[in-house]
Amino acid sequence: MSLSSVQSTLSTLKTCQTDIGACMDMVSDVALGIVEAQGMDNSPALKKLEEMIMECSRLDREINCFVESVDEITAQVRHEPSEAMVNLRNSVKERFTELMAGVTDAELQRHSKVVSFKDSVRKYAMQAGQTAAENEEEELDEDIAVTQSQTNFICPLTQVEMVNPVKNKKCNHYYDREAVLEMIKARHRNKKKFRCPKVGCGNTDVQESDLELDLVMKRMIQNHKRQTGKT
Repeated sequence: MSLSSVQSTLSTLKTCQTDIGACMDMVSDVALGIVEAQGMDNSPALKKLEEMIMECSRLDREINCFVESVDEITAQVRHEPSEAMVNLRNSVKERFTELMAGVTDAELQRHSKVVSFKDSVRKYAMQAGQTAAENEEEELDEDIAVTQSQTNFICPLTQVEMVNPVKNKKCNHYYDREAVLEMIKARHRNKKKFRCPKVGCGNTDVQESDLELDLVMKRMIQNHKRQTGKT
């Protein structure tokens, strides 16, 4: 086994992690659809989806443990005689087994997308309940409500309705994912920081790691488009 083949394998695994993350987002989106249809956040179907996203969390952690194992072992044998590479596979396997033995359910529950799944289901169930209650209020000014919703859905960068809204964990402001990532990269290429474009915000250094996809907001925007006849 050569170090180049090892690095190629790691690159493939990291691509798999991206796919796992996308799968977890899809599971969360399906869960929100169930909440919307059933008006509850404790159905058997949701329980199955939670089990599915936990399995994805475990797969993601397994890849992290494997990558960590490979990095540790290859660092040790990199400057040793070529004979040391013969035992690389077994050494990595042993270290991987050690790392996985320390993985707990509590750790898997702390995966950012598992946390997001639970928060999104809870928030969307509350949102659905609030919407139902508001619909029963005859004095609700629908024009004002629609105007406020449209304002909340507008990306401060593109000035149009967001498609994939991401929330900034530091200042709680929203942007369209593609637009904000492009702006962050453009600023970084010029060795500059990207400031939150929301008027009055004091967040002067927005990082990609600060952003998280908000599936509840995305579904609200999609519902708003259906209700207003937008495509």
